[in-house]
Amino acid sequence: MAFFAVAAFFGAAFGFSAGDPAPAAAGAFLTFDFEEDFASLIAALITFSFRLRRRRISLFLIRIELVPSWAGCDVTSERAAGGYHAAAWLVAALFSVKDTTSNMAKTYAILGSGMQGTAVAYDLARYGDAARILMGDRDLEQARKSSSRVNALVGAAICEPHAVDALNESELAEFFSPVDVAASCVPYWMHPKIVPVAIKTLTNMIDMGGDTEVTLESMRYDEAAKAAGVSIIPDTGLAPGLVNSLATHLMSKLDEVEEVRMYCGGLPQNPKPPFNYKLVFNIEGLVAEYTDDAYAIRDGKLARPETLADLEEIEWPELGKMEAFVTSGGTSTAPHTFLGKVRTYEYKTIRFPGHCALMRVFMDFGFWSQEPVEVDGGSVRPRDLFHKIMSEALHDPTDKDQILVRATASGTKSGQPKKYQIDIWDKQDEGTGFSAMERMTGFPSSINMIEIAKGNVGPGVIPYELAVPGTVVVEELAKRGIGISESAS
Repeated sequence: MAFFAVAAFFGAAFGFSAGDPAPAAAGAFLTFDFEEDFASLIAALITFSFRLRRRRISLFLIRIELVPSWAGCDVTSERAAGGYHAAAWLVAALFSVKDTTSNMAKTYAILGSGMQGTAVAYDLARYGDAARILMGDRDLEQARKSSSRVNALVGAAICEPHAVDALNESELAEFFSPVDVAASCVPYWMHPKIVPVAIKTLTNMIDMGGDTEVTLESMRYDEAAKAAGVSIIPDTGLAPGLVNSLATHLMSKLDEVEEVRMYCGGLPQNPKPPFNYKLVFNIEGLVAEYTDDAYAIRDGKLARPETLADLEEIEWPELGKMEAFVTSGGTSTAPHTFLGKVRTYEYKTIRFPGHCALMRVFMDFGFWSQEPVEVDGGSVRPRDLFHKIMSEALHDPTDKDQILVRATASGTKSGQPKKYQIDIWDKQDEGTGFSAMERMTGFPSSINMIEIAKGNVGPGVIPYELAVPGTVVVEELAKRGIGISESAS
């Protein structure tokens, strides 16, 4: 008589992947009777993965082979004496019991517990059906501070501080292990290093983006994420992020879309000359937006417009005339997605008048160069010096911020020309203390995480503009009391 012995190794517990050797002592054996004709089975190697609605299960490298009856099992049947039995060894099985689609409360994680990460945690605690929110940061004291703040605001002990180095793979894997959905709120260049760890630990995630080339690097893990059943959405912040959601919301109203234009600006409520600007996120990201080439669709073709150029005057209610100009990052992957579907898809940054010309001086005269220069026997990169000086000069804790976001989409509806516009104007929240930048970056990120947790986002590394419908984001922001105005002409 043939016997079927199964050794199941649980990857989630032992931390190995499809390419790792199976631990010799791991697993449990189950034995089943088979008819004698199974003794003719010589060998089979099957690799498969599948996704259930309630659980993600991935099994790899199932090997079925014939072995002598004396080699592995205690065969007691007289019919099997001196014969063979079939032993099926799951030499590298990966079994996930992370339930990301049921109604059970979720475990979320914030990697990088700074300003925006704290706002994400706050929104998850309020709207995300969160059982736990792990607040991770290299600085444990920062994680504790953020956890305490959110817990105090929501009146519940939901957030837990954790010390974790985002660039230490083993630390990060341990941190991600119990997590359903994570937010990467670390500097943008780290995101592609975090994605493979999320895939290995079967942790869904979003990131706040910041650089299109970096996002394209993360997109290379799409097939691996699909195979693992993991959902990853890059660029879920403000711009890219929210501004693109407003655009896709408007695009869904049109039968044919011709032009899409997006505008966004983080500004002081009380601007002070000469820059009329308050730093509302890190200085490195600001300079990158001003220096890296942008992506756009112009005349139906993919374009790389120069930044700090194409100055445009726009009107904003109560603020009057503002200026808008090309910066990088705001469109992210959308021009690639919508190429051939629209004639124009562009993004510009909003500032108070005169800001662009002043920034252009720094760029044109080498203040943002990354080539070292000699100064009094020492060497310094001009951009590093600019970062140091201007991060302090543009920091104004006495002033509160405001966020302006606008999108327009024009085309045809029922055979007639139509243009839609949507505006968001948000200001620092006195009740929670969250700045407008924190709210408009953190809340859309949280909304995307919640949609993943609900099972509304498929597996893979999904371009932001395709992951969650813009209308869903707009509706969810309205539930949070964000002021939104729409018009049509």
